Amino acid sequence: MNREELVAAYTAANRHYHNLAHIEDCLAVLARVDNLSAAEREILTEAIWWHDVVYDPTRSDNEELSAQLAEQHVREDIGAEVARLISLTKTHDVQPGDRLGAILISIDLSILGAEPARYDAYAAAIRQEFIHVPEADYRAGRARVLSQFAARPVIFPDEAFAARYDAQARENLERELAALR
Repeated sequence: MNREELVAAYTAANRHYHNLAHIEDCLAVLARVDNLSAAEREILTEAIWWHDVVYDPTRSDNEELSAQLAEQHVREDIGAEVARLISLTKTHDVQPGDRLGAILISIDLSILGAEPARYDAYAAAIRQEFIHVPEADYRAGRARVLSQFAARPVIFPDEAFAARYDAQARENLERELAALR
């Protein structure tokens, strides 16, 4: 699978948020991260490109399948690490001391700390991806997921991201939770 095929996967009609714009946004956030070696930046770039390559809202194994594809297609010497990082995006949990994991998860979650209009567009796009779910079930499920993030002492495992995005993320989560209830 080459970049052209990756782009095709991210431009599928059923992708409203987990699309090419999401990848471009994540890459732009990565570009602003300081103190990364060239090797670390390459690993994170590959992890961003591959982390949502498989995305079917009716399945629960998207991250595993994306990690498997990444491991098969990225350079052999970094494939296992890229796959490991992608696997973290299932729960967004990172072990203490996992610097690259903390950065990738913080990048993936950075939309939570976006300005309100951009966050609201993200929330609407997520609803479109789950349009097959009845409204009451969607509201309950989405509220459950958002409540789990809001209950975390730290939403963004990377300290720099936490300092930059946490307060706005909490405001956004609270606003959407209020609307869902």
